[in-house]
Amino acid sequence: MCSTCDLRGVIRATLRELGDWSPAAENLLLGTALLESGRDPRLRAGRRLGIYRISPARHRAIWDHYLVAHPELASRVRGLAGQHAFLRDPHGELATNLKYATAVAWMRYRQRQVKLPDPGDIEALGRCWESCYRCRGGGSTADFVARWQAAEHRSRAA
Repeated sequence: MCSTCDLRGVIRATLRELGDWSPAAENLLLGTALLESGRDPRLRAGRRLGIYRISPARHRAIWDHYLVAHPELASRVRGLAGQHAFLRDPHGELATNLKYATAVAWMRYRQRQVKLPDPGDIEALGRCWESCYRCRGGGSTADFVARWQAAEHRSRAA
C-alpha cells in the first residue's frame, strides 16, 4: 500500500468525522498535503508545523476567528486532538497528530468558504489551494498539479 493511499484514508476519515466528506474536499486536502509537505519534509520547520505547514499564528486565528463562532464544529475538531497533548502543546498537535492537523487544514478552507470544483479537476483544486491556502511566495497552481501528478505516478508504479 502506498503512503498516498494511507494519507487519503486519514483525510477521508477526518472529513467524515467532521461531517464534511466529499471527493473534492478529500482531493483538495490530499493535494495540499502533497504540496506543503514536499516543500520541507520536517514536521517542525521554522514557523510552519506538520505536513500542512500551519503556523501557530494561523492555528490560533482559526480557533479565535472561525471555530469560536461554530461551537459544535469546534468540539468535533478538538475531539481529534490528544487529550493531554493538546493542553501541553496545542501547536505541537499539528506536527504529531495527522487527524487533528487535517481538521485544522480543512478549517482554513472552510473559513475562506472555498467553492469546491469537480474532484477530478486538479488544476481547479490547485486554484482553490492557491486562493485560500498559499502563503506569500509559496508555490502556484502549477506546483500543486505537478505534485499531484508525481504522486499519482508513484502510486501507479507501486
